[in-house]
Amino acid sequence: MEKKLQEIKQQMLDELDSVKDSEFLADLKTKYLGRKGKLTQVLKEVKDLAIEEKPRMGKLANEFKKEFTDVFQKTERIIKDKKEGGTGFDATVPGARNKIGHLHPATIIQNEIEDIFVQMGFGVYDGPQVESDYYNFTALNTPEDHPARDSQDTFWLEGGLLMRSQTSNLQVRMLEKYGAPFRGIFPGRVFRNEATDASHDHTFYQLEGLMVDKGINIGNLISVMKSTLSAMFQTDVDVRLRPGFFPFVEPGFELDIKCLICDGKGCSVCSQSGWVELMPCGMVHPEVLKAGGLDPNEYSGFAFGLGFSRLIMMKYKIDDIRLLQSGDLRFLRQF
Repeated sequence: MEKKLQEIKQQMLDELDSVKDSEFLADLKTKYLGRKGKLTQVLKEVKDLAIEEKPRMGKLANEFKKEFTDVFQKTERIIKDKKEGGTGFDATVPGARNKIGHLHPATIIQNEIEDIFVQMGFGVYDGPQVESDYYNFTALNTPEDHPARDSQDTFWLEGGLLMRSQTSNLQVRMLEKYGAPFRGIFPGRVFRNEATDASHDHTFYQLEGLMVDKGINIGNLISVMKSTLSAMFQTDVDVRLRPGFFPFVEPGFELDIKCLICDGKGCSVCSQSGWVELMPCGMVHPEVLKAGGLDPNEYSGFAFGLGFSRLIMMKYKIDDIRLLQSGDLRFLRQF
């Protein structure tokens, strides 16, 4: 309730900045302090609070009401003074507060995920968003005729360059630079030339993970995934593994998470299935290890691509992925 009061207060102050005449001010006063006003509706909720909360919240609510009333009265005096030829300046009116920015939900979740993986011994790496065909496709064992290379899926640029369609573009780059053993994650923005809807966008965020060493197996992959998701959501998360084909892993899997927005009942985000495709993963293909300069007979590893735009949606129960890139301040101010 306290959060609601603060939000309403900020909305009121923002609108008050644009007040030019008494009529507008009167409408604004009704909007917040009238019988059906925003503040009045919140104050009615005090009676529904727990007994031990009522005294504190009741006092706070009354303080907000008094503060609102005082601000409206002072603004009214300023408007009246201007009409009578005065300067319109009232030294007792609170000064305008500077609006403070804050982190985007994508940055918040990225920081949390990075902290989780760092605690498990992973490094955090970054790489180019404008990539070559070699690192985005060829080095990842992607055939020349693979559909992912089509212009319908990839934003191609001049000179054989492209906007990376996956953070997997760093797999071979990292193995070439650091060799094995290697344990790291690569968070970042990726681009796909596809139609948009509630769960798909042309620009979104992924997090690639790669672990290569001697004796790495599927059990290591499952353990890391379960640990990550449990730490992220602070609860046990229902997951399922389905066989999947990806050129750079063998065997490959699709890891799905039970939709946390509808609790598996079906909604627009999970396409009414109750499950959200979250993470393609699998054991690193021998050809990828070779491209990274490693002997697949000596080393093995696993890789995964976490769609953390969808993870953001699960975490904050956002029902449309397009909101993340919309720039809509009404959406962003909630975080």
